[in-house]
Amino acid sequence: MGGKYRITGNTYPRMRRPRHRRKLALSAVAAVVALGLAGWGTLQIVDVFTGGDGQANAADHPKACPSPSASASAKALPKPATIKVNIYNATPRSGLAKAAADELKKRGFAIGKVDNAPAAYDKKVPGAGMLLGGPKAMAGSFPVLATQLPGAAQKTDARRTADVDLIIGTKFKAFSTPAAAASALTALTEPSPAPSPSC
Repeated sequence: MGGKYRITGNTYPRMRRPRHRRKLALSAVAAVVALGLAGWGTLQIVDVFTGGDGQANAADHPKACPSPSASASAKALPKPATIKVNIYNATPRSGLAKAAADELKKRGFAIGKVDNAPAAYDKKVPGAGMLLGGPKAMAGSFPVLATQLPGAAQKTDARRTADVDLIIGTKFKAFSTPAAAASALTALTEPSPAPSPSC
């Protein structure tokens, strides 16, 4: 070739734009990320409409709830025959302690002293009655005896003996019926287990 456009030397004119390798690499990475996100979104939508495998497995294999043992739910309370009750009358009504003693004896309790209340309690028990005994009676004799006279106040003293005092108060009318007392005692010794919220 000759003339005006004569090519000389080792340099040749480029007839197309240079390739940009960085732009191509970024484009490829962006495409892969976009495909991954699209696939993940598709899986999420499928799980929403089908319930997912995790929920199906949970339904197929229900969680086993441990049943409470009898020893954990039942309380060991003394029998009425093993509870020695001293009965004191703190009211102006005469003969009330003797009548109460006779009734509790019919219900299986062991009867101790029967007398008027000592000066510290005479006419000073405003409720239906008061149960008085040693510290161990709070978790033993008191709950059993309270089934016969619901609402009776409970108080401990320094005695070391197992006997308990029933001090009849001014509002005393009668003991619970034998059926009601037996039902209350059954509820104490065999309480129904509470259902677990997760079962």
